[in-house]
Amino acid sequence: MNRRRFLAALGIPALGAAAYGTLMPARNPYYDGPVSDHFDGLRFYVPGHIRDKKPLDLLKWTFGEARAEWPAAFPAPGFDKPPARVEGDGLRVSYVGHASVLIQTHGVNLLIDPVWSERASPFSFAGPKRVNEPGVARDDLPPLDAVLVSHNHYDHLDLQMLSHLARERPARVLTPLGNDVIMQGHDRAIAAEAYDWGARVEVGPGVFVHFEPSYHWSARGLTDRRMALWSAFVIETPSGRIYHIADTGFADGGLFTAAREKHGEFRLAVLPIGAYEPRWFMADQHVNPAESVKILELCGARQAMAHHWGTFQLTNEEIDAPLRALAVALERNGHAPARFQTFRPGEVFDVPA
Repeated sequence: MNRRRFLAALGIPALGAAAYGTLMPARNPYYDGPVSDHFDGLRFYVPGHIRDKKPLDLLKWTFGEARAEWPAAFPAPGFDKPPARVEGDGLRVSYVGHASVLIQTHGVNLLIDPVWSERASPFSFAGPKRVNEPGVARDDLPPLDAVLVSHNHYDHLDLQMLSHLARERPARVLTPLGNDVIMQGHDRAIAAEAYDWGARVEVGPGVFVHFEPSYHWSARGLTDRRMALWSAFVIETPSGRIYHIADTGFADGGLFTAAREKHGEFRLAVLPIGAYEPRWFMADQHVNPAESVKILELCGARQAMAHHWGTFQLTNEEIDAPLRALAVALERNGHAPARFQTFRPGEVFDVPA
């Protein structure tokens, strides 16, 4: 797809909508709640971190930057068929692809940001197309206790998949404020529950999901920028905590230090490593691998697992550039490769106790 079609088909609705700060609707279509320290009555924000781009920035990125050519296909080694449950302190994480992961521990099954659609786009005919199949077939998913959806960008919120799950694997769908309206506007069968940052929600015996901030934003179209909330998740279990960050910039790193101070040591951090070039445009919303290693250090996780790379081309870097950059960052910072591992769709991480 050429740059003009990319911009028309996806750049504005999915990644570039932050540029359109001058479009000011009179009301928020998703959420009507009280003003808080991160909601001004119309839009959500991270205190001290509003980094909206201008229209010219989007045009400069789209037309003025070299973009690596991805292969049409980047197939994964195989497919995972998860067990029905993982009991006790076992922690099994299946990498479905891009930002989609299945977490199984203590008899609880959590599916995060399930995207099975062919494109991460508002359109079925245009926009970033996946270069590998989801690592778990839809029919091979186990029973689900909850689905967690971090925010409303098209590479994280797949309404068609949520409708499928509502029919075939019915479960609670936990999501930040406002996204429930988007989901139920599409399909009333989606059992969406909306929560603010700081919420703690029980999803199984002794297993809780915490909603925590990240340096990101939201939009489904041209006029709804930051009108639904976004979130990182902390999953609290009897045998340790899991820190899952869907999308984030790095900023001053304060949120990651705060997560460690609030929750203590993490058994596992699931961290994004892709969709980061060019830095002048993407740094406020997506970390690069070197920054992901800094997050690992700040949050103090014993193990990390990479996601958000190698399935949809959203930005300019080569398809395997995140892997090379991560290896360099780990070596420079004195970490063994085993501490921050990468997987292909269909591969499984059995996390040490």
